[in-house]
Amino acid sequence: MADASKTNPQDAAKLGYLGIGLMGTPMSRRLLKAGHQVTVWNRSQGKMAPLVEAGAIAAATPRDVMASSDIVFMCVTDAAAVEEVIFGREGLSSAPGAGKLVVDFSSIHPDAARDLATRLKDANRAGWIDAPVSGGTKGAEEGTLAIMAGGEAADIERVRPYVLSMARRFTHMGPTGAGQTTKLCNQVIVGCAMAVLAEATRLAVNAGIDANRLPEALAGGFADSIPLQLFVPRMVQGIHTPPLGHIATMLKDLDTVADVAQATSTPVPMASLAGQLFRLAKAARGAEADALEIYKLSAGVKPSEAT
Repeated sequence: MADASKTNPQDAAKLGYLGIGLMGTPMSRRLLKAGHQVTVWNRSQGKMAPLVEAGAIAAATPRDVMASSDIVFMCVTDAAAVEEVIFGREGLSSAPGAGKLVVDFSSIHPDAARDLATRLKDANRAGWIDAPVSGGTKGAEEGTLAIMAGGEAADIERVRPYVLSMARRFTHMGPTGAGQTTKLCNQVIVGCAMAVLAEATRLAVNAGIDANRLPEALAGGFADSIPLQLFVPRMVQGIHTPPLGHIATMLKDLDTVADVAQATSTPVPMASLAGQLFRLAKAARGAEADALEIYKLSAGVKPSEAT
């Protein structure tokens, strides 16, 4: 079977990537390593330097990225940042877009994705795929991300070879907005898992057992999972640099879950509780702290230290 991550160099599209952050940097680097031409842009120009050294082409504006690319990928903070990159001064919408595709890896409200897609199509005729990702910085570096997509089937297949240079799984979930809705389901599970694993880890520590051995002890049982294996050692050992994700990002997503749940009359008691715990973590640890610092909320005073 042919490797779906490989393309014929003669047929390869010119690629762009906007947003060179925790995820954008390793994802862009994987595109470069796969031999693709990649034009990059970031609001903080200095972050582009390592990728330029690796062969990327630096662009002065998002408009320049659109003008020089067939497919433009982007991963920015939130819907406001996506709006600015597309419709702000020298944004993507100011360059001709007919026959081109914008693939948004950002996590935003499904309604915002649908609105942005429609407005971009009206502005310059570019197509849109909402394709939020799961797997964190580790997945981005290793190319093991899971990416869930909303958009036209033909557009999904057009970008698939390039996306699979950055991800292990790329699943078409339905029309525009479906990728974002799927990511919200993902965040319900991940956000609650972080909160529950923090609780279990703190119980182990306070009860006097070696919490570092929880992943080993529970491996293969019903409690085993990728989050268990990855998150618990980082919590116990205080490994928060680089962060797997920021507290503010998880809170943003869980707040979006609450909004969509209200609109669809869906009860989400566990996700709502996780959202409040992350709101506490944001107040205590800061918006840019690693999401796994939620573990530190339960530090308290150990029984052996009580007087």
